[in-house]
Amino acid sequence: MDERVQECLNDLIFNVEELLSFVAGMSYEDYREDRKTQAAVERKFEIIGEALNRLSRINPELLSQITNYRSIISFRNILAHGYDSVEDRVVWGIVESDLDQLLRDVIRLL
Repeated sequence: MDERVQECLNDLIFNVEELLSFVAGMSYEDYREDRKTQAAVERKFEIIGEALNRLSRINPELLSQITNYRSIISFRNILAHGYDSVEDRVVWGIVESDLDQLLRDVIRLL
């Protein structure tokens, strides 16, 4: 496996796992009231999206094996450029429903 691909996949795993550790044991209400955790989670989503974006330039075929990769990259762009329109409920929904699948896909590719 190309070293750059390996690095992107490792970055994805590290940042997804770290993001999940930030919200472990939290409810949506806890998250909504914790500005530090919100900032940390949003930053991790930016890194995750950028790692996928880089992977798209290195190995688009491999990237296509990751569920919803386009949506994840788009979400990264929203966080980076439309930060003032991001809703906590949307971020929390993605945390609850999509990160486990992303982690499974990336581990499978390694």
